[in-house]
Amino acid sequence: MTINNRLWSAKVRNLNPYVPGEQSKQENLCKLNTNENPFPPSPKAINAMREALANSSDNLRLYPEPESITLRDEIVKYYNHYYPEMTHDNVFVGNGSDEVLALIFSCFFVKDRPLLMPDVSYSFYPVYAQHYGITTQSIPLKADFSIDTDDYRIPCGGIILANPNAPTSILLGLDKIRKLASEHPNSVIVIDEAYIDYADEPKNASAIGLIKEFDNIVVVQTFSKSRALAGLRVGMAFACPSLITALTILKNSFNSYPLDMLAQIGAAASIADSEYFEEKRLEVIHLRNKLEKSLTALGFEVLPSATNFVFVKPNHKTLSAQNIADKLREQGILVRHFSHVRTKDYLRITVGTAEQNLRLIQALQELVWFA
Repeated sequence: MTINNRLWSAKVRNLNPYVPGEQSKQENLCKLNTNENPFPPSPKAINAMREALANSSDNLRLYPEPESITLRDEIVKYYNHYYPEMTHDNVFVGNGSDEVLALIFSCFFVKDRPLLMPDVSYSFYPVYAQHYGITTQSIPLKADFSIDTDDYRIPCGGIILANPNAPTSILLGLDKIRKLASEHPNSVIVIDEAYIDYADEPKNASAIGLIKEFDNIVVVQTFSKSRALAGLRVGMAFACPSLITALTILKNSFNSYPLDMLAQIGAAASIADSEYFEEKRLEVIHLRNKLEKSLTALGFEVLPSATNFVFVKPNHKTLSAQNIADKLREQGILVRHFSHVRTKDYLRITVGTAEQNLRLIQALQELVWFA
């Protein structure tokens, strides 16, 4: 179909939108391409949403809490175990971490100085920057895909880092983040922690503990990964009260009700169920470790992962990463291949259930052995 863009704005004509991972409806699909949790959400979250619908029609007739107070209080209650000084004034929530990030780009990054980001990272960052007219400067990762914070010691209008990084899965130490915040006191440093819960010790890896020390750090997290609520779209940011106030002002100038009632209730019940969360978090880490060993045994180079996925390079002369992705797809197994010049030789593979991981490994064995 030919699209007539005559009435489009110049901005829309020039945008290069983000390409989301495939959401296929094919039956018996082994879906390891979008880093979704292999386990269901907390049963308490499901029950809370069911009860909300069953007990009162007003829950849908009325607008939801505009500032998500109940949810934010539950978030604070959970994190107070690790950060006793946190209050709901340190917490902002939005319609997925993507919306939270979009508001951050609009709120804090200036246009007359470049926003610094790794050359290999979450591909939505350049899209946001283009949309808001923000100049960017890509800082190359090292040959091993690690971040060298010394490379960021240049004038800038802000810094954004995914930590652990995606798609590389590598974790940056808190000492490095503290250094960045100290060296750029007049720029906002955004740490996107979508996968932080899959670090071995999340409370010692998360930059949330730095927001009391630095008023220029914003930490973004999501309910989509470790809490298995990607379908609800709930994201959150942690920062000093002044930055949270700025985000709230911008939110209320754009969409006063970003989170629907069910999302607020489900997310609140999910974060309150810390026992289920920890059980499934550790199970994913266990499955990841087993998957890493299996892939290594098949001759894949596996980068150290602190996420619910692995970033791997096939070392087989007749099989490229793209070839493998295509052949797996023919067998109903989806993995993610990126065409970026630095990542074209790698695959990003989501950690699945034990059964899904076994299906993947068996398929790869056939490909490798008969290549």
